Amino acid sequence: MDFDYKKIEKKWQKFWDDNSTQNLNDSDKKFYCLTMFSYPSGSNLHVGHWYNYGPTDSYARFMKMNGYNVFQPQGFDSFGLPAENYAIKHGIHPRESTNSNIATMKKQLKSIGGMFDWNCEIRTSDESYYKWNQWIFSKLYDSGLAYQKEALVNWDPVDQTVLANEQVLSDGTSERSGAKVIQKPLKQWFFKITDYADELLNFENLNWPKKTISMQKNWIGKSVGSSIYFEIDGYKDKIEVFTTRPDTIFGATYLVLSPEHDLTKKISNNNSKIIKYIEDSSSKNDLQRLDLNKDKTGVFTGAYAINPANKKKIPIWIADYVLVSYGTGAIMAVPGHDQRDFEFATKYNINIDMVVSKSKDMKTNSEPLFEEGFCINSDFLDGLTTSEAKVKIISWLEENGFGKKEVNFRLRDWLISRQRYWGTPIPIVYDPEGKPHLVPEEHLPWKLPDDVEYKPKGTSPLGSSKELAQRTESIFGKGWKPEIDTMDTFVCSSWYYLRYLDSTNTNEAFSKDILNWMPVDCYVGGAEHATMHLLYARFITKALRDLKLVNFDEPFKKLYHQGTITKDGAKMSKSKGNTVAPDKFIEQYGSDTFRIYLMFMGPYDEGGDWNDKGIKGIFRFLNKIWKLIHLPDESSISKESEVLMHQTIKIVTDDLCKMKFNTSISRLMELVNSVSGKNSINILFKKNLILMLAPLAPHIAEELWIIIGNKNSIFNEKWPKYNPLKLQSDEMKLVVQVNGKVRANISLPKNSTKDDVLLKCKELENVSKYLINTDLIKEIYVPEKIVNIVVKPK
Repeated sequence: MDFDYKKIEKKWQKFWDDNSTQNLNDSDKKFYCLTMFSYPSGSNLHVGHWYNYGPTDSYARFMKMNGYNVFQPQGFDSFGLPAENYAIKHGIHPRESTNSNIATMKKQLKSIGGMFDWNCEIRTSDESYYKWNQWIFSKLYDSGLAYQKEALVNWDPVDQTVLANEQVLSDGTSERSGAKVIQKPLKQWFFKITDYADELLNFENLNWPKKTISMQKNWIGKSVGSSIYFEIDGYKDKIEVFTTRPDTIFGATYLVLSPEHDLTKKISNNNSKIIKYIEDSSSKNDLQRLDLNKDKTGVFTGAYAINPANKKKIPIWIADYVLVSYGTGAIMAVPGHDQRDFEFATKYNINIDMVVSKSKDMKTNSEPLFEEGFCINSDFLDGLTTSEAKVKIISWLEENGFGKKEVNFRLRDWLISRQRYWGTPIPIVYDPEGKPHLVPEEHLPWKLPDDVEYKPKGTSPLGSSKELAQRTESIFGKGWKPEIDTMDTFVCSSWYYLRYLDSTNTNEAFSKDILNWMPVDCYVGGAEHATMHLLYARFITKALRDLKLVNFDEPFKKLYHQGTITKDGAKMSKSKGNTVAPDKFIEQYGSDTFRIYLMFMGPYDEGGDWNDKGIKGIFRFLNKIWKLIHLPDESSISKESEVLMHQTIKIVTDDLCKMKFNTSISRLMELVNSVSGKNSINILFKKNLILMLAPLAPHIAEELWIIIGNKNSIFNEKWPKYNPLKLQSDEMKLVVQVNGKVRANISLPKNSTKDDVLLKCKELENVSKYLINTDLIKEIYVPEKIVNIVVKPK
């Protein structure tokens, strides 16, 4: 009989729901297992969500069976642009659509059979959550880590909002809307993540993917070099440049200012051609301007600077490949030893001086050299390696007041202002003079108003709320105005892992009691968050530590990136409309079958393109187990089965520790196939099979555990242990050939002599018949592998 998966899953999901409360006071041997929470931006979970939550739940269940006190919460990243766009598309309020979507997604999440503690659920759009989001903003503001300034920002003309640099793709388009991003000057709120740039480069004791660590290090972009001051001929002003190659200063033949530099208009005397170039540059975003494949453009200011090393006058240019946000917004150009400077100088016929040679012989290169070497044509630096020259020139610059050693970072401060409705209101109000003030804590949460036209119009929707304006004046006085931007939703997700453990606390964001559970032991989510969410969460954790609110340095001890499930080669995305809903497969085959099928598709960290061709095979596999467990018990167990059982326990244990689900399932299939066709099964074999199946197919495992006579949940049982002494069989399997053709297989004791082996093989019926009327040529015996008997006819 086939198992009734619908009845079984309904039964055990109710049981888990009724018994999900965990003892969070017990942090002994704790294991905090967390998956990145979902955006309720669509009405359903798709296969990609299942691929995140299902296998991770299997890992959490495995850890529980290994004696850990596992905490696995679930919640919803329910503020943000995706949810807001969904509401606009369907003509309803974002709160209504969000709550409706959450209800559906929560039902689907429960159908996974996840070991989620729903008593600790959080929703970032609830006032009980975003109150503490605002409170954290206030703490950062008081400590100088939150500030406001006017800046050129990435503006999405379709979604009508500011984007962080990380949200702009390499082709200059918005990652969500696909629109060409433009630059726009706006007064914005920032978090001072750059204060932690150096510390964020430290990944010691973190079990993170090397690629993610490399991505964060590259994004932070630490550069060690020097600042150098160039006088401007005919002006009192000086231009400060940052360079990582001060050793090449004698080869600097021009300076380049970014179009937005403070001095561009002054030293070019408001030349109309230059003004137009500056305006044209402002329409391009940073990624477009830094594109190495694009043609370099620039304009000469008419002014000259004095090279402090050789006192030569060098022209000052303006070019959009220099960014005001990096370094000082000005560079010294050394076209003989920098590819980008060389291309620019060649195009505009600017002098190129060679000051670095490959060899010590002081010969000038005929071609530019874009690597380290020996200094030439550099006065007191001649003959030094470029590394030695860096040290000497920095000392010379400092002694003569021309510069100083400097460390620079590519990382920019985190822009958190968003000109959209569905987000945490920034808890700031402005007095009649326009000075910002924090909303006092007694007025938190500073509520999101409802009387808002939230469809994007290019200005912040909160500015249309009469209720918000009246509330501000009634509390603070006539002429006071509210901040009308909302926070980047990455602020919500930067500390949510702390709130799960204290989700109903109305007096504080989280109590000190929960710190025993920190940090998160295993965090699972997509690699696409490497330079956004994962970096922001690290920064916020370190800031909270310095505010004495937490006592640890890093939020996530172990990080695992699941692979991506694609559809026809493209990543599944609600915005692309190429998602596959799991519901029909669960209806037809059950949750356990679907979960195992996803895990069996391939390595968990790779993913793959979705197809459902193999799901029937998994269904048959679970049915086969169901039938095997219903066979009569057998008191004894064959030596072969016992060895295979212990080998399987060892391999499945090792593989699940590494989240290698597909190979674990494959080994269980081999174990099941080894007893196919038997009329009875040893009870210990049954128990160990069900125990190993439990984290992978929890519903059927729970039911089978009861069927073989147990009373408690299988997840209160211990994971099976293998006996190292029983990993090897006393017998060996041999392939028997006659004249190189396989005629039989045989199992013999490992301690058999060669003569015994050959005798037994020749006695086999399907071997002996090929030896009749033949002469023996030779006998080949490879211990524990093969016997080949070579004969010829008489």
